Amino acid sequence: MFNQPTALRSVLNPKYLELVLSDQYDIGSWEECLFWLRGLNDTYRVTTSTGMYILRVYRTEITEADVQYELSLLSQLKGILGSSVHTDIGEYIEKKDHTGYTVLEAAEGKRVAVMFRYIEGMENNLEDEQSCYAFGQSAAELHKAMDQVVLEQPRYELDTKFLIDEPLERIINYIGEKNEASSFLHTFAKELKERISVASKLGLDNGLCHGDMHGNNNAFQQGNQFIHYDFEWAANGWRAYDLAQVKARKRQSGEQKEALWNALMAGYRSVRSFSTQDEQTVDLFIVARRFWVMGLDVAFIESDMGALDYGSDWLDSFVEEFRDTGIVQY
Repeated sequence: MFNQPTALRSVLNPKYLELVLSDQYDIGSWEECLFWLRGLNDTYRVTTSTGMYILRVYRTEITEADVQYELSLLSQLKGILGSSVHTDIGEYIEKKDHTGYTVLEAAEGKRVAVMFRYIEGMENNLEDEQSCYAFGQSAAELHKAMDQVVLEQPRYELDTKFLIDEPLERIINYIGEKNEASSFLHTFAKELKERISVASKLGLDNGLCHGDMHGNNNAFQQGNQFIHYDFEWAANGWRAYDLAQVKARKRQSGEQKEALWNALMAGYRSVRSFSTQDEQTVDLFIVARRFWVMGLDVAFIESDMGALDYGSDWLDSFVEEFRDTGIVQY
């Protein structure tokens, strides 16, 4: 298997993408296809005679079924949110054959490509109470719309298996069981799971979540509307987990955080309910999100990031962060 050159992750040539895809869309003649951003997936900015578009080429781990789930969700949300005051979503562009995606053969395997409408507007950093109130309204409208979505495709859940068990397995496989941090991480993960389990049994709002509700994916604003996009991680889970990603934003100043969060909660509750119990678990889900992020780091070391920046300093930083939560006395 490894006696030939093997790619783990390639960057597809924009000229190739133009050649393969330009005739598949009714969006005018292509003038430029520019490699725009390397993230978990690859993003290209496409300029045509009719305007600007965003082409996403998913990493090979994202299957056709994953993309079908996301596009079905987007189609339904677009209809449900059609007359919404505060909320819209980034929609995908159908191909001429009325399908939503193309499967490309890359060096590392099959990669799915989807064209999206380009989102004009400005990123709102949510640095004042008015903006946070408006974003709270928008997040609640999104959750309310998601309550009406019906998806038949099988999907993982944003549960403790996804947030804690699977990341823990990846992390331990990477650092090794003999690493002095392994014992702490096992203990920490077990206690974190237990706390989430106890809170969940008391009753938490559960439903379809965006799954990645940090600012870059949700805080673009056009007029009075926030435009939510990048639903790659959307799945059923705790709504407190969705909102935890907003509360954990690093671009807000420390002195303002509580007032801004209270404004966001007030905006959210003006549209749909969010119990005291739900709000009390948000900080717990901030920690769970960080644990998941640690596991995500590990998932991309081999194919994308390289190990140089993910050694002892990286590990010690996370361990110190988790110790500081006080979840375990270790």
